Amino acid sequence: MPGIDTATLQRLDAAHHLHPFNDNAALAKRGTRILTRGEGCYVWDAEGNQLLDAFAGLWCVNIGYGRKELGEVASRQMTRLAYYNSFFQCTTEPTVLLSAKLAELTPHDLNHAFFTNSGSEANDTILRMVRHFWAVQDQPQKNIFIGRHDGYHGSTVAGASLGGMKGMHKQGGLPIPDIAHIDPPYWFGDGGDMDEEDYGRHCAKRLEDKILELGPERVAAFIGEPVMGAIGVYIPPRNYWQEIERICRKYDVLLVADEVITGFGRTGEWFAAQTYDFRPDVMTLAKGITSGYIPLGAVMFNDRVAGVLQGSELAHGYTYSGHPVCAAVALENIRILQEEHIVETCRNNIGPYLGEKWKALGEHPLVGEARFVGMVGALELVPSKPSRTYFPDRGRVGQLCRDFALQSGLILRATNDAMLLSPPLVISRSQVDELAGKAWKALDLTARELGMATG
Repeated sequence: MPGIDTATLQRLDAAHHLHPFNDNAALAKRGTRILTRGEGCYVWDAEGNQLLDAFAGLWCVNIGYGRKELGEVASRQMTRLAYYNSFFQCTTEPTVLLSAKLAELTPHDLNHAFFTNSGSEANDTILRMVRHFWAVQDQPQKNIFIGRHDGYHGSTVAGASLGGMKGMHKQGGLPIPDIAHIDPPYWFGDGGDMDEEDYGRHCAKRLEDKILELGPERVAAFIGEPVMGAIGVYIPPRNYWQEIERICRKYDVLLVADEVITGFGRTGEWFAAQTYDFRPDVMTLAKGITSGYIPLGAVMFNDRVAGVLQGSELAHGYTYSGHPVCAAVALENIRILQEEHIVETCRNNIGPYLGEKWKALGEHPLVGEARFVGMVGALELVPSKPSRTYFPDRGRVGQLCRDFALQSGLILRATNDAMLLSPPLVISRSQVDELAGKAWKALDLTARELGMATG
């Protein structure tokens, strides 16, 4: 592409591009940041600023930027067979091989893949297929999904309905019928002085109470992110998911793990279901499946669910389901993760080191809690330690800290007043040191702006 100056790109962007989750009028006045290239854990903008991306794009660039192997694989597949569909009793070699690889990698008996273009589409697929699963077994009334308040499962109609983001529900008449929500585990917000295991059981009981309220004969499935990402990295008690599974089995409710964020190494294991030792019936995959290099999502069904679905025609699918180029890129991404032992290195080396540095940031006067698991975490910013209180106009301080971090060359995400961390899994120890130093500087600058002492 010919070089175009930044001002022209910003003008064209403001005139023609609607950005997701933005006040586009305000953004047009400020001007978008134009990113031009990436390498490893860094990206560069059109002004030449080098930024340490501690958020891996959008939770997804697990193997880092600039891996030429993925581009080369995509080019070879495009030249050989750029596209064919999965309709008409057809498929392609990369699609078949990726299905088999995912069955090998995902835990327990999640042996059957259905491909989509994103996590949002995958969760739409799950809503339809789980309801179909019960309907063909003469239980059409068993169609209610239970999700969690503040959960995130995408921004399509079904995905946003399954999620519990109130701001999203205000737009478009959501949620759609037969979707209910319960409160999530959020230790900082409502854990109090409870023992961790007691709190885990307390939070899981919310699901049992809701099932009994609605009637077990009506509840089809429970869906949740193993670690709730978008709302602020809510990390559950260690026993929470085991209790959730016990309750689902007791009432014959399917358990859906949305691993769009947590899959492919983010929690220190290949999947968070392994980290928290539970067995989902259905699993949502996206993001890390290709490290964000190309769009792809997938649903993994266990043998029980797939066995029922395979007995009837699925009136569901997408033009690009199992796209051969996307499948080829995913296979190469997984090869790199496996052959370079990236997940194991995160679990045994870089993850614990990053965790130590992140927990040390919790000593800052502005931080009420530093939560972390694997390679994902959050700093909860508070006006006063150790009380569990929030700033007025919640979200303003988080945005202030995010902007100070950006000025220091560090990309963090802010949700409410929590600073979220999710770096590429290939981050080095020296880059972790850089991340921690820049994060502390941003916290200091934020505290000074608020007139708080930094010690």
